[in-house]
Amino acid sequence: MNKPETLNKDKKTKANLFPDKREHYYSLVQKIAFFCTKENNVLYKRMHSSVQEYKNTSNTNQKMKSKDMYIFLSNVKFYARHGVGAQETLVGNTFIVDLRLKLDFSKAAESDDLNLTISYADVYKAVKAEMKTPSLLLEHVSQRIINRLFHDFPTVEAIDLKLAKQNPPMGADIDCAGVEMHCER
Repeated sequence: MNKPETLNKDKKTKANLFPDKREHYYSLVQKIAFFCTKENNVLYKRMHSSVQEYKNTSNTNQKMKSKDMYIFLSNVKFYARHGVGAQETLVGNTFIVDLRLKLDFSKAAESDDLNLTISYADVYKAVKAEMKTPSLLLEHVSQRIINRLFHDFPTVEAIDLKLAKQNPPMGADIDCAGVEMHCER
């Protein structure tokens, strides 16, 4: 049995401190070294097979199938003059829009090309333009926004819109009140 250099008799080691345990110590060191080598080999094989499996699946160019895709704008605030009361049309109020547009942007996801999807900046501009036009009812404003988005963005399949008025003048302790709409082409 070959003994490691560091464990010879001239150096003070655990083997020298306990001479009767020397052979056991060498045997233990060899077993640990063998185990580590074997364990590393097993880990290497597992890692290598995982990398190969990943390479095989990425090389097949399988397209993922997405069921639903959405572009959304969340908690967008506008100051506008919508409402039935004189105070609402004179002073105005803060309105919050949450919007979700369903469309297929899988080609844009693959190609990183903005022309193959809808820019949410353009969506914001369209909503902002509609929010500038005063209306009595939030229902009417919501319908105008949805009509505009369907007109401006023909690839949109469906729209979820939530339009809320903050602190509406109705004598209640309330954060907001509003309407929600879901429309499909």
